Amino acid sequence: MPQFDYEIGEVKERDSNQTSRFEPLPRGDYECIVIDTTIKDTKAGTGQYIEVTLQVVDGPASGRRLWDRLNISNPSKQAEAIAKEQLDRLCDAVGLTHKMQQTEQLHDVPIMVSVDIDRKDETRNRIDSYSKLSGGTSSKPAPSVAAKKPWER
Repeated sequence: MPQFDYEIGEVKERDSNQTSRFEPLPRGDYECIVIDTTIKDTKAGTGQYIEVTLQVVDGPASGRRLWDRLNISNPSKQAEAIAKEQLDRLCDAVGLTHKMQQTEQLHDVPIMVSVDIDRKDETRNRIDSYSKLSGGTSSKPAPSVAAKKPWER
């Protein structure tokens, strides 16, 4: 039988100012990076979307994740147009100005993400907008072998 040494009750209670890992983030702007993008078929099988996974990299919410779904192909041309406008803002925020050939071009660039509470489900966040960080450029720095990504502390 494996040995396990654990003191029950050692974990301190969370500060009331900290949000739980499962509660939505408060409305506001958060410095984030895109850490994953996946192109998926819609549930109905009539279109596709890009699922964007972001991670907050600064402040008390550092480490928290957010998700966005961008309908790149949809029977509803209005839904498609809204998603493509949002994708244009995301591309601009990470410094892509001409053409995106791989969704990985969106990854690992610090950007500002405007977050709100989802109107249909108050237990979830929704992303209002993407923008460049103020006071700096959002172009990718040259990769460094020794540099760790923010989630690899």
